[in-house]
Amino acid sequence: MTKNVPTYQKNSITLELANKLIAASEKKAHEIGVPMVTAIVDESGNLKALSRMDGAPLLANKIAQDKAYTAVGFGMPTEEWYPFIKDDPPLMVGAPHIDRIVVFGGGIPVQVNEEIVGGIGVSGGHYSQDIECAKEALKIIDA
Repeated sequence: MTKNVPTYQKNSITLELANKLIAASEKKAHEIGVPMVTAIVDESGNLKALSRMDGAPLLANKIAQDKAYTAVGFGMPTEEWYPFIKDDPPLMVGAPHIDRIVVFGGGIPVQVNEEIVGGIGVSGGHYSQDIECAKEALKIIDA
């Protein structure tokens, strides 16, 4: 006998979509001449896929994963964090010290039909280049 226990369902990014996002991010990275790491996490922030291009900085592995985690965890791009906290002293002091929180660009929630199903994090260049690759990757969802 099944009890009526309150639960809800969540949609999650597929490995197929994760790999397509990585390919699109890397294509843009090749175009701009900057080797990148692209990380994709599922709706719960767990790593789904990761690719480190030849020559990408070693530390970019963790940063890309943390960008994706931050983006999905708060449902907003990491580039919006600094403007959000900069005029709030307690947040400005505290937020950057929360484990895995990234307050500069390169992490964006992945949305399908207006539902967050995962996150993408890109690292390896200046954060403006990381944003460029992440946004380019997300264009495949609307294509």
